[in-house]
Amino acid sequence: MAGVRIPGIIISEGEHTLLRFGVFDVDPESGELRKAGVDINLPPQPAKVLVLLATRAGQLVTREELRQQIWGKETFVDFEHGLNSCIKQIRAALDDHPETPRYIETRPRRGYRFIAPVQEVSSRAGTAGVLSEGLSNTAQRSGARRFGIAAVGVVAILIATGYFARLAFPGHAVLPADKIMLAVLPFENLTGDTRQEYLSDGLTEEMITQLGRMHPERLGVIARTSAMQYKKTQKGMDQIGRELGVAYVLEGSLRRADDRVRVSAQLIQVRDQTHLWAESYERDLRDILALQSDVAQAIARQIELKLTPQQQARLAGARPIDPRAYELYSKGRYFWNKRSEEGYRRAIQYFQQAIARDSEYAPAYAGLADAYALLGSMPNVELPRSEAMPRARTAAIKALALDEGLAEAHTSLAFVQMHFDWDWPAAEREFTRALQLNPGYPTAHHWYAFWLLAHGRAEEALQEVRAAQRLDPLSLIINTDVGEMLYYGRRHDEAIEQGRRALEIDSTFALAHRVLGFAYLAKRQFAPAIEELGTTARLSGGQLDLVAVLGLAYAEAARRAEARKVLKRLEQASQQRPDLSHSIALVLAGLGEKDQAFARLEQAYQAHDGSLILLQVNPLLDPLRSDARFQDLVRRVFLVPRRGS
Repeated sequence: MAGVRIPGIIISEGEHTLLRFGVFDVDPESGELRKAGVDINLPPQPAKVLVLLATRAGQLVTREELRQQIWGKETFVDFEHGLNSCIKQIRAALDDHPETPRYIETRPRRGYRFIAPVQEVSSRAGTAGVLSEGLSNTAQRSGARRFGIAAVGVVAILIATGYFARLAFPGHAVLPADKIMLAVLPFENLTGDTRQEYLSDGLTEEMITQLGRMHPERLGVIARTSAMQYKKTQKGMDQIGRELGVAYVLEGSLRRADDRVRVSAQLIQVRDQTHLWAESYERDLRDILALQSDVAQAIARQIELKLTPQQQARLAGARPIDPRAYELYSKGRYFWNKRSEEGYRRAIQYFQQAIARDSEYAPAYAGLADAYALLGSMPNVELPRSEAMPRARTAAIKALALDEGLAEAHTSLAFVQMHFDWDWPAAEREFTRALQLNPGYPTAHHWYAFWLLAHGRAEEALQEVRAAQRLDPLSLIINTDVGEMLYYGRRHDEAIEQGRRALEIDSTFALAHRVLGFAYLAKRQFAPAIEELGTTARLSGGQLDLVAVLGLAYAEAARRAEARKVLKRLEQASQQRPDLSHSIALVLAGLGEKDQAFARLEQAYQAHDGSLILLQVNPLLDPLRSDARFQDLVRRVFLVPRRGS
């Protein structure tokens, strides 16, 4: 692209500027495009178009402007054909789609607009976040610069910080240099029967759990949410390593014949893509947990971890389980991970069936607790909160009676104690125990962050949720909740930036749009706030608690007629839905109707509404904060343990 000068890009001697958007960098000087550090082929002419659009991010670039700056004196016919071809090639390189664009939006008969946020970063060596070097070189340079070479057992291992880690929390400390990071890719289902997919997925999840417990101080294992995004992937190991920030990848496959399973697994070192170890195991399905222990210990030997006698005993002590119970449990986790009301309902059914087959299978009780807890944490028509949360508590306690060392069950119990019982000391004890048992369990970090936030410890909460993010870098909900923590910490510009990052993973995720809307609202930028919260309501399918925040935005923007229209809809629905009281209170507070707002907050208190745990930090309740009734409500939520704990 020599001789082409793009307005707004300043080239200094010895360095130049890269344009970063999502997982991509483009060099405006050379036109080189990279995805997570990997070169993407893009011909010179499309590269010029991409650079021009990216430098004008958020603005409409007309077809005439493109013609003048890129094509110059070429004929109009050549230009029309050439521009269409360029846009098509750019979209192919960015994996973008004209119907649901993430990067380039077409404005019919007018031009194009680059809709993703763009950052300018220096290409100078040593600048944080530059992705122009290969993984091994980056590891050597950034490792020597930040940490030095750290010995891990008898092996010296240093990993580069993954791109998604930098994308999600720039400037934040990375994992310790002596902590090995490993990803378990989804095991391939080779049964020839797609109905057996739950079995290979279940094996993947169990391997992640086994390895995460193995030596959590020295081995970090990427969580299932992020790992499963590589199911049936065509990406190379080097690219996966960069995106997840891992030094090792475990991949494998599963075959089944009746109640016999054959699992093949191999451990790959990302740095040079060498196969360190490969093995096949055949077992009765009843002994699937013992099989997983065999694989986990083999991997430990390959990366030369020294297991304590207690850890060895735990890995070797897996009891035989009923094959059918394991199948049902795996199906339950499959549907639980869909994170939807329908998914929770089906997960509950499968976990209950697993328990009916094997009444001493602790993970099934923990799964049941998780399903009830998350169903009860959201407004839903399936099961009242007053029934769902006690059922979650009972299941978690049963799981712990069978296996006190199950971090997932401690986390589920802590969630109920925090979100429903408001028994803060008990919840903290359970979160602490879960993290002692498995520091690599991202959900424990994630949910404990809300405990910290509820007590006004915003910086500690942010550190905790970022710990979850390092373990599960592609989790939509964790990335979104990083933005929510920033919002509650009154760091609104950073919340906006993080909300946009979450949307780069999935632009249709309603809760990420809500974070953006809240942050814009706090900055009194009503137009973008209403746009984002309107998108939230639309993408949620009209979920009423998310419609309510749009009503609040209308009220704050003095669009009172529209706010009252939303309020009327909520009040009509609340005659059959007591879980809407808190949402109605927010709209009433925005309208300045304090007495009615407090009446609704009292109803929310009586219903154990989980939203009340954020009373002390929620900016949306600022209009009520100086009232004595508000302080009384805070006292009751935080000083008096609720029943049933």
